[in-house]
Amino acid sequence: MPYSTRNGLRIHYEVHGDGPPMVLIHANPFDRRLWMFQVARFSAFYRVIAVDLRGYGLSDKPNTPFTLADMKNDVLGVCADEGITRAIFAGVSVGSGISMLTALDHPEMVEAAILVGGSSGGPRDVEKILAGFEGKDLGDYLLTLMRSYVAPGFGDTPLGGWLLRLFVEDSANLNQTCIGNIFRARATCNMTPRLGEMKPPVLVINGEHDGSLPAGRVTVSLTPGAEHFVLPNTGHACCIEDPNGFDRGMIRFLSAHGLAPKGALRFG
Repeated sequence: MPYSTRNGLRIHYEVHGDGPPMVLIHANPFDRRLWMFQVARFSAFYRVIAVDLRGYGLSDKPNTPFTLADMKNDVLGVCADEGITRAIFAGVSVGSGISMLTALDHPEMVEAAILVGGSSGGPRDVEKILAGFEGKDLGDYLLTLMRSYVAPGFGDTPLGGWLLRLFVEDSANLNQTCIGNIFRARATCNMTPRLGEMKPPVLVINGEHDGSLPAGRVTVSLTPGAEHFVLPNTGHACCIEDPNGFDRGMIRFLSAHGLAPKGALRFG
C-alpha cells in the first residue's frame, strides 16, 4: 500500500499495469475509486497511478488551510516517488484543476491533460456549498452533493445508487474541515488568464448535464488547440456514469496525439 510523504503528508495512491504513465486525479467529494472503470480498462496499456487526494481515501486529512498548488505538489510527490518525469494527467473537477495547474506550471511533465469539468476558475458557489455542511450528517450531505454531480435519475438506478453510496460508506473517517478547505483551495485559484500559455494537448470532457459545461466551453475557447467532448446523458461525474463512452472519448484524443499504445484502439 504505497504512500508518498514528499510534501509533508501521507498521500496514498495505487499503481496498476505497465506502459506509459497515466496519472488519475479524482473529484471532491469522491476518492481514487472514481476512476475504477478507467483503471480497469487503461491499465492494460498504461501504467495507471490513481491518487487519493489529501482529505480522502487513505490519505491524510489536515485541518489547516492549504492551496491548490499544495495539492498539486502532493500529486507531483507521488510522481517523484514512482520515478515519473512525464505522464498523461487526467482529473475530474478539483482533479481537473490540479491537472490544469500542473500543465501550466510544469509543461515538461505533461504529455497531455484531460480535464473533466474543465473549469479554469473553480466553483463560484463555494460558500453556499460549505454552508450546507452545517447541522447535517457528513455522509448524508456528501451523498446529496454527489447526486447533484450526476445526470438526473442516475443516482436512483441500482448501479448509480451503489456507486454513489460507495464513497460515503466510510464518511466517519472523513474530515469536514479538510473537505471545506479543498473547495476553498479550488475556488481561490483562477487560471483563466493563463490559459493562452498552455503547451500540452488538452481535452475537456463534460457531461451533457454537467454544471461545469459553460466553464468547460470557456476553457476550450481560450486554450490553444484544446478539444472538447460532451458525453450525452451524463453529468459532472461522467467517468462513472458512462465509462464506455467516456473511455472512447479519451482514447480518440490520445490516439490523435500519438499517445495510444499499440492495441489500445481495440477498446470495446
